[in-house]
Amino acid sequence: MKQQRNTKQRQLVLDAVRARCDHPSADQIYLDVRAIDDKISRGTVYRNLNFLAQNGELLHVKVSNADRFDCRLDFHYHLLCTECGAVCDVPLSYHAELDQQLAAKTGYVIERHRTVFEGRCPGCQHKSEHS
Repeated sequence: MKQQRNTKQRQLVLDAVRARCDHPSADQIYLDVRAIDDKISRGTVYRNLNFLAQNGELLHVKVSNADRFDCRLDFHYHLLCTECGAVCDVPLSYHAELDQQLAAKTGYVIERHRTVFEGRCPGCQHKSEHS
């Protein structure tokens, strides 16, 4: 496999994701990086996000409204607000025993499972109660 060099743009993208704790979309990262380097293209940001996710430096969180990125690499779950689209980490432990149970029943070698819980966040609930 060809060795990939660490470029200035890739480092800017990685730093932009690490600077946020809200699981930003590729577009949000593009805007953050563009504020630092006005010559960087959207395609460069997207390619670098995908590269970093494929190489295990970021987590690609797939949700219904837009793909998101997370600098937290441990196995964990996410919450998606179906109203405003906010994504956050779930304050529950990862259940590796589910991986083991499924492996035993199917013969698959399970690497991990990803779970996204969906509902309305407290902020959106509050807004709808007061409108």
